[in-house]
Amino acid sequence: MDPPIYYSRSEYIETDTGNKVSRRATIAGPQNIVLGGKTIISSGAIIRGDLRRTGPGHTVVIQLGRYCLLGEGPPYKTFRGAFNYYPMKIGDHVHIGAGSVIEAATIGNHVEIGKNCIIGKFTIIKDCARIADNTVIPPNTVIPTLAHFGGSPGHFIEDLPESTQEMIEARTKQYYTRFQALDRQ
Repeated sequence: MDPPIYYSRSEYIETDTGNKVSRRATIAGPQNIVLGGKTIISSGAIIRGDLRRTGPGHTVVIQLGRYCLLGEGPPYKTFRGAFNYYPMKIGDHVHIGAGSVIEAATIGNHVEIGKNCIIGKFTIIKDCARIADNTVIPPNTVIPTLAHFGGSPGHFIEDLPESTQEMIEARTKQYYTRFQALDRQ
């Protein structure tokens, strides 16, 4: 088994459902964000729940499933212009690498998105998919189940094995287990 990944307890807020959220993450509009449990949001990650449309039926903007891992965000990236934001749903056992910018509409269950990826607006990533590091997925792309995409612009590389669901689920659970407070109280 891989060694533990230590974090400072004072740097993270832990919820009753086991979510671990860095105090250095930017969580805007938290009332519009739902975390499914056992999710880790790393330092520098940015989640924008404040960009929601107003009116009835537009309450939850971002919904993350269980065992989601959001890597460190880039503190130097800024966004300019008007936002046109739509709800985003992220399934269970999703790992989003450090420095990635996600504007997808839906990310299925058991998905791995590498480091420094850009996932364009309204993209749909189906279950058990993998996006390689440094990939740029254009807006409105649909990534099929059990597909590996990479490149800029992102394109199909290969089919993934049927065991992808079990492999990704094992990795996200193992990462969560390894993510331990350094200063236990």
